[in-house]
Amino acid sequence: MIEVEVEDEAWTSALPDAVALVERAAAAALGGTEGDIVVLLTDDAAVHELNARFRDRAQPTNVLSFPAAESAAPHLGDLVLAFGVCVTEAAAQGKTLADHLTHLTVHGVFHLLGRDHVDEAEAEAMEAEERTLLATLGVADPYRPHEPSYGDA
Repeated sequence: MIEVEVEDEAWTSALPDAVALVERAAAAALGGTEGDIVVLLTDDAAVHELNARFRDRAQPTNVLSFPAAESAAPHLGDLVLAFGVCVTEAAAQGKTLADHLTHLTVHGVFHLLGRDHVDEAEAEAMEAEERTLLATLGVADPYRPHEPSYGDA
């Protein structure tokens, strides 16, 4: 089961199908893995607070993944996404918010499933898996270099 909670209505104002996008991306990333996840679409302040409390980083970030303890099975964990950070990143990277949300959901679910990008080999493997899965969802390679548009100079 994939549960999506919208805490910041800016998500659905900017992206009316945000919940459906998250559900589709999470289901694809789970790939048949049994388990439940909860995804919270919230604001920068909430993510800032969680990032400071759990990662000792006093700033917002795009997505946080909180894997559940094995004893919590079938719950796999929780994802939290910050609206402002995601919107800013999508614009800076020349992506749509929908594609960026899809990518970050896949990325976060992969973390819940135990994948990581601590070293270069892990990062390359995880990014390759993301690229392949995102292509099946119609999302361009999120790791391609950003080509500046006219207004970027």
